[in-house]
Amino acid sequence: MSKGELASVATANGGIANLENPDAKDKDAVALFQYIADEDKLEKLLESQQIIKTPVVRNGRQSTVGYQPDIWKKWE
Repeated sequence: MSKGELASVATANGGIANLENPDAKDKDAVALFQYIADEDKLEKLLESQQIIKTPVVRNGRQSTVGYQPDIWKKWE
């Protein structure tokens, strides 16, 4: 995901912290992400995209992270 797309998804989902998957396999990256400064979190997610909740589903400017079929059904 590009930096602009990641920022857009973060904005649509209430902030960059909401994109993190605390159950991701890369526990070191998850731990680092949780303790770094907020202004550094976007760059860390760009480097470690394996800790982003999936799936990331986009519908124009709307998006979801994680499995949310009820929301997807409402989209046109």
